[in-house]
Amino acid sequence: MKILAIHGSPRTIRSTTRRLAGFVLEGAADAGAETEMIDLADYRIVPCTACEACTLNGTCVNDDDLPSLVARMKEADAIVFGSPVYIDNITGQMKVFFDRLADAIHYQQLAGKYGCAVATTEESGGDDVVAYLSHVLNYLGIISVGGISVATGGKPEPVDAAEPAARALGKKLADAVRDGYADPVQEAVLTDNRAYFRSMVEENRDLRPEEYERWMRMGWIR
Repeated sequence: MKILAIHGSPRTIRSTTRRLAGFVLEGAADAGAETEMIDLADYRIVPCTACEACTLNGTCVNDDDLPSLVARMKEADAIVFGSPVYIDNITGQMKVFFDRLADAIHYQQLAGKYGCAVATTEESGGDDVVAYLSHVLNYLGIISVGGISVATGGKPEPVDAAEPAARALGKKLADAVRDGYADPVQEAVLTDNRAYFRSMVEENRDLRPEEYERWMRMGWIR
C-alpha cells in the first residue's frame, strides 16, 4: 500500500501545511502504508497552454517534470493534496499543477484510488480550500475520505494540536485502501463526470485506442 502526499506550499520543508500533511502520512504509515511526500516547488511544471495535444495523443508539448509526477500518482494507491490558503484559494504552484492534469482528468486515469485533503490558513478560507482540493480529487476519479483545515493565527501550536485528527485521517485513508470506502454522493459525482468525459473518449477512439479500450473494460462505454 502506497500513499503519496502532494504539497503545494513554496515554503517546502518550512511549511505548516507540509507539517499537517506529514501527520496524515504518519497516521497512514502506522496503519501499514508506505508513504512519500512531494513538494511541488522542487519541480519544474510549466503552465498549461490549452493546446489540447495531451487530449489527442496523451503527450504534453511541454518538456518538464509533470509526467514523472503523474507516473508516481498512478503508482500510488491513495493521494493526499495539501495547500495553504493564498488569497482565498490554493497556491499558484498547486493551480499550475492541477491545470496540467487535464489528460488524467479527461481519461480518468486515476479512477479507483482514494484521497484526502489538508489546508492551513492564518485566519480564514481553510475549509473552502479543503473543499476545492476534494473537488479536484473527484475530478480525477478519486474518492475522498475527508479533509482537515487548521487556522494557525500565525503560530505553530494549532497545527501541533491537530496532530491526532490528522493522524486519524491518515489511518482512515489507509483503511480505505485496505478495506474499501463507499460514499454514494461522491460516487454519483464520479458517474456524472465520466458521462461528461465519455464523448471525448469516444470522439478520440482512433487516436487513443488504449484509453478507449480501457473505458470499455471498465464498463464506462457500452
